[in-house]
Amino acid sequence: MTPPGTPRVWIVDEASAGVRLDHFVTAQRELGTRSQVQRRIAAGDVAVNGHVVKSGTPLRTGDRVTVAAPSPPVSVAQAEPIALDVLYEDEALLAINKPAGLVVHPAPGHWQGTLVNALLHRWPQASDELDPTRLGIVHRLDKDTSGVLIIARSGAALAELGRQFKSREVRKQYVALVWGAPRAASGMIDAPIGRHPVRRKRMAVHAKGRVARTRYEVCERFGAVSLLRVFPETGRTHQIRVHCAALGCPIVADPLYARPRATFALPIDRQALHAERIEFRHPIDGRPVCLTAPLAADFAMALAQLRGKSLTSKEAFTSVRGGPSARHGVSQPDPVGGRRPPS
Repeated sequence: MTPPGTPRVWIVDEASAGVRLDHFVTAQRELGTRSQVQRRIAAGDVAVNGHVVKSGTPLRTGDRVTVAAPSPPVSVAQAEPIALDVLYEDEALLAINKPAGLVVHPAPGHWQGTLVNALLHRWPQASDELDPTRLGIVHRLDKDTSGVLIIARSGAALAELGRQFKSREVRKQYVALVWGAPRAASGMIDAPIGRHPVRRKRMAVHAKGRVARTRYEVCERFGAVSLLRVFPETGRTHQIRVHCAALGCPIVADPLYARPRATFALPIDRQALHAERIEFRHPIDGRPVCLTAPLAADFAMALAQLRGKSLTSKEAFTSVRGGPSARHGVSQPDPVGGRRPPS
């Protein structure tokens, strides 16, 4: 690893001639994801033959690419001893079962009590390859969505996991309680999503939005409420919440996309959405990894109420009926299209 404060220099060989600058630097796997590399280029930290150029500049054989040593990071986030429910950890990554209410990234109004604050405490000597304001967080869950979340522990792991997310190689599985029931027992919601034209804190389905695809299956019906398994194939902001609302089945207790139902009370006061399972390849050795997270207590209580069962009965559960029951695991997915068929 390059010592802190040392510039990085690469000479472009014939095999890399014609490659864009940002692609070339990202491929070195030392500076994180392409978006992080592009920010460094835009800030003037990357030069080609001594000149600052744009991200898309094609390189030529013999070009000298220099990346300046980053300035000591200034972070308003401070380490805090926040307990994390760890599902899996090794030298390359950490996976947690994120509780509802935990903000992932520090931001105005949320400089304390975030996942980054917890990670700064857990890793006081975190890799200097990682942005201290994100600290290896590869993807995100909304504040009030619970479930499995993975974090990279090095720049190389972050770059590889980011690549898998971007190329849609990562398979994600959620469970949701929704109002009503879809007409079809399963289906695909293929509807572009973009910022709401008026209510800027919301997203919406509209023709000028970005491509968004969500597959769903109905697991159980409880009259006014249904339990769905949901498989997002893209990763747009609020995607599952927006698509369920567009389907006519908004997520229970969703403050943005569902109207309150005072006549049907459930013991859950945040959107009933849980990231139950994620499958990807280990960023170091490429082995298949499958991680599952048990339901949060409020979701489990709401589901138990709908089923008319006690959580202390002989049929108590850690996940939804028919789903993976292990607290966590690292396993080979069944070879049926790369995924175990949902039950």
